[in-house]
Amino acid sequence: MRASIATLLLAAAMLAAVSDASAQSRCRVMDPTGTPLNVRTGPGGAVVSNLPNGFLVSIVDIARDNRGRPWALVARHDNGRHLGWVWREFLACF
Repeated sequence: MRASIATLLLAAAMLAAVSDASAQSRCRVMDPTGTPLNVRTGPGGAVVSNLPNGFLVSIVDIARDNRGRPWALVARHDNGRHLGWVWREFLACF
C-alpha cells in the first residue's frame, strides 16, 4: 500500500513538472527595455537572432544557467519551429 502511495505521489510530481512548461503554451515577448529580445544557442550562449516585443512563442523547455537564471527554449507559436533560448523573465505567458 505504501509503495502505491509513493508511486502516485511521484507520478503527480512528474505531471506537475511537465504541466508547468506546457501550461505556458502561449507567451509574448515583453522585453522592458523596448529592444528586441536576443535568441541564443543555449542558456547564456551566442546570440543567433532576436524577437520583437509582442512576438508570440511557445515554451518548449526551461533551464537555468550557471548563475541560476531561468532560460526558456522557445518555438514559434504558429508552427512550432524551434527558435532558440531566451531569458525567461522577458516572456509573459497566458
